[in-house]
Amino acid sequence: MPPSLVTRLRIGLFHPRLAVVLHDLAMVWLAWIATNLLRYSLLPEPQPVPWVSIEVGIVLGVQGLVLWWTGLYRGLWRFASLPDLWNILRAGAIGSLLIALALFLYNRLGTVPRAVLLLYPAVLVVCLGLPRLAYRYWKDSRLDLFSTSPTQRVLVLGAGRAGEALVRDLKRENRYRPVGFVDDNPQLRSSKLHGIPVLGRIERLPDIAREVAAEMLLIAMPSASNAQMQRVVELCELTGLPFRTVPRLDDVVAGRSQFNELKEVAIEDLLGRDPVTLDWTAIRNGLTGRRVLITGGGGSIGAELCRQVARLGAASLTVLEQGEYNLYRIDQELRADYPDLLLQARIGDCGDPVICERVFAEVRPEVVFHAAAYKHVPLLQDQLRAAVRNNVLGTRCVAEAADRYGTECFVLISTDKAVNPTSVMGASKRLAEIWCQNLAARSRTRFITVRFGNVLDSAGSVVPLFREQIRAGGPVTVTHPEISRYFMTIPEACQLILQAAVLGQGGEIFALDMGEPVKIAYLAEQMIRLAGKQPGRDIAIVYTGLRPGEKLFEELFHPQENYRNTRHAKIFLAQPRSVGWELLNAQFARAADAVASYDEEALRRCVSSLLPDFRWRDGGDADVVVFAPRPS
Repeated sequence: MPPSLVTRLRIGLFHPRLAVVLHDLAMVWLAWIATNLLRYSLLPEPQPVPWVSIEVGIVLGVQGLVLWWTGLYRGLWRFASLPDLWNILRAGAIGSLLIALALFLYNRLGTVPRAVLLLYPAVLVVCLGLPRLAYRYWKDSRLDLFSTSPTQRVLVLGAGRAGEALVRDLKRENRYRPVGFVDDNPQLRSSKLHGIPVLGRIERLPDIAREVAAEMLLIAMPSASNAQMQRVVELCELTGLPFRTVPRLDDVVAGRSQFNELKEVAIEDLLGRDPVTLDWTAIRNGLTGRRVLITGGGGSIGAELCRQVARLGAASLTVLEQGEYNLYRIDQELRADYPDLLLQARIGDCGDPVICERVFAEVRPEVVFHAAAYKHVPLLQDQLRAAVRNNVLGTRCVAEAADRYGTECFVLISTDKAVNPTSVMGASKRLAEIWCQNLAARSRTRFITVRFGNVLDSAGSVVPLFREQIRAGGPVTVTHPEISRYFMTIPEACQLILQAAVLGQGGEIFALDMGEPVKIAYLAEQMIRLAGKQPGRDIAIVYTGLRPGEKLFEELFHPQENYRNTRHAKIFLAQPRSVGWELLNAQFARAADAVASYDEEALRRCVSSLLPDFRWRDGGDADVVVFAPRPS
């Protein structure tokens, strides 16, 4: 006999499930014999009960098949719970009926009292259920007597499903010792979960933490709103204790976190918004089975778009990125997470007509997400040529290739800085929008523009800058005490981009609802507190003045664009502002010549011709722009 076969047989003989089957058959035998003994003991003259007979064999065979059919052996004793008890109850009831039928066919029930068939399921449930629950209780409550690691007393915030599951997991380990819950639900007052008491309301957290001598706080409130989360974090900070949180449900579903994983509270947990409801059916219909090209796929937005497109089942994904390391990183991640995805990673500049022609000729993409762009406002303010070459002419190059090769949908990733631009970066993105809008009227391709504000923790944003400054001991630099920005998380921004892509018919400018603006000073203070320090005491905040091209307030809506609602509550539609095609073509041609000759003065004239309201500012005196009214 081959060794592998011998090994498999040995494993099969000693497999834990075999032990479970043998245990359950023994319990079936015990339940049947015990029920018969109980019934016959009530007679004036008790009769002997045969422990082994054809009748017992029939019972074992029928009940064993029913136990297997009900899926009882797919569960684990370690996690025995109510569904397992329900399966046992169901198996007992069905088994009793089938046993009665089998014995009727065998001997017309000549040797089986009717009371036995009624009592047998109840006794079987006890015989099968108690060992399972006892085993789980032993596993959950056992102490590792040989462990020398000290346990940490933890207080759990939230006694809902997440808190209950968290405590259940913590009790299996020896690192943490749950000493109580705090929860605002009045129905849970003075109750216990897994033997752990609910001690009071969250508002009393500092007092309760001191009373129970807690050493750490665990926030188990994945469905809490951001306002609630901010209040909870403030209370946690008052205690002076370290605190952690379980991830939000949408992060677990998206694969960004593990269930009941303990992590530090991030700034996204405080400034992010409530989860967005999307029409995933429409998004899947628009992307599943399609050939997709993403330019700038190694950046913050581009990389997340790659992940979501891969998750939605694109037929192929081509990533065009000029940064070698960024491309390598997203390529390795996608190949590890989606091994069946047809993936191409191409190094190249989207402003290079040769590489664009080559990629489009080989791939023939059906959907293009154009995320490649320079976006750092102060850095681009005195580098007009670079901004125009990459953001403007690069967009034209990719858009024209999409038009030539019959791409179904082209999505330009734009910015709120394109609204009444005061910076070179904003002006360059506005010119890219104008080109795509005009090309949409002359092409079979649906050209769609999506605008949104700042993205939390994206490359070049204030969040990683503040994080590094805090790590270095400060100071944290903020340009102005009143400066504010709109923020959303990277996944949310990308999901709304995908939604806008399937909403658009061509030529639209969609603006994403960014919620309420956040003061940068508040952002800095919160990040300092989350790092376990106090702003102004441990880490200083220094105001440095507005930078060239920087607005005090950002705008999402231009009064002349007549924004209106779409069928998605978080996406608004702008009425495009028209620019003559002849003028546009002529100025873009002059801009290309000026880029080739490095003539920035000529570039200024081109920009001013297409954006007559744009005012060139080389200093740091930015305009204070009042918010335009938002659509109701």
